[in-house]
Amino acid sequence: MKKIEAIIRPDKLLEVKKALNKAGFPAMTTFDVRGSGKEQGLVMRAFDGSEIKVELLPKQKVEIVVNDKNLNDILKIVIENAKTGNIGDGKIFVSTIDEALTVRTGDRLKEV
Repeated sequence: MKKIEAIIRPDKLLEVKKALNKAGFPAMTTFDVRGSGKEQGLVMRAFDGSEIKVELLPKQKVEIVVNDKNLNDILKIVIENAKTGNIGDGKIFVSTIDEALTVRTGDRLKEV
């Protein structure tokens, strides 16, 4: 099993969620997060002309645990629906899950 952690623009979450659901992958966990990458935040101008630097921008973190065989399909869906082509579109991290259990029953899962 693999865990996908996608950091995306907040306004792209609904598109990503709908596309994953349509493809048969409805399970996910999302978080409101803040961060910066190469863009290193934004400089905004206030009404009085002063500048305000926002260093940590709002993002959405989407976590999905998938079977190895579905990994590339899900990555493709996330990228296609989260991409704007601009700096700040986000990052995707993939890691291996050694074990998963169902809380209600304690059963160990071979697949998710």
